[in-house]
Order: sequence, then structure tokens, then C-alpha cells
Amino acid sequence: MIIHLHKSDIKDAALIHEMQIRAFMPLFEKYEDVESSPATESVERIVSRINQSFTDYYIIKNSNTPVGAIRIVRKNNNVYRVSPIFILPEHQGQGIAQKVFTMIEEKYYDAKVWELDTILEEQGNCYLYEKIGYKRTEEINVVNDKMTIVYYEKHVSN
Repeated sequence: MIIHLHKSDIKDAALIHEMQIRAFMPLFEKYEDVESSPATESVERIVSRINQSFTDYYIIKNSNTPVGAIRIVRKNNNVYRVSPIFILPEHQGQGIAQKVFTMIEEKYYDAKVWELDTILEEQGNCYLYEKIGYKRTEEINVVNDKMTIVYYEKHVSN
């Protein structure tokens, strides 16, 4: 497994959009989160995010095959947010996301705090984030009767 992060620009928006739909559609079908699902976002929304001066988007590649994407949002005081990260279903469970987090933490070496959120009911996601050092905060967001969003932070000592 040879994982690379390809810094994205506008020309990558359609590919990111297509992969995002494929990655999040099973969750959308399960939780019916019409207002918040990345599976229902437009390509224009991705273009808008790519254009944000405080955002870096990367296509995740295994060898030279695109297998997902990650967006890093620079906040204040060396705080960074991951939103979203996704791996295509057929490439999940291979340790790719864990490797990507290691690469991102090395790339953004000035980070003091990392933030992200996930679906409480997706225990595999929660397990991954906790395994790599993220701690759940007290904040929760009940989206509907099927789905609750929980928030995580990881404090880094450089």
C-alpha cells in the first residue's frame, strides 16, 4: 500500500464530488440525513470549499488510484479541523484512513488541536478516531431519531 496525498484544485472538484457521493450514499440511505449528508452536496459546494483560503483539500491515492479525499480547515491558534474525510467503500478497512491521519499530522506540524465529528452510531468510525488519539467532547448534535453527531478533539504536544 503506497498512500499519497494529492493537493486538489478546481479541476479535481468533479472527482471529489463523485467519490464523496459514493462514500456517503450508504450512510445517507441508512440515516436519511437529508439536510446534512455529504452525499447530497453539490459540486458547487465542493468548488466553494476548495476556493476557501483557509481550506486544503487532498485526494487520497493508493498507488495512483484515487480512493478518497480529506479536507483540512485551518482555524485560529493552531487549531485544525478535518471535515470531511472519506474512503471509498471498496477501499475501507485497509488502514488507509489511519495512514492519512499520520501524514496530515506530519504535514501540519504546527497543529496544537485537531477537531472532527462523526456519526455516533457508526462505531467503526468512533473506534478509529479513538484508536489514533482523539477524545470525545461533551458536544452532541441529534440530527434525527436514527443519527447523532459526536465531536472529537486531539491535543498534540509538539
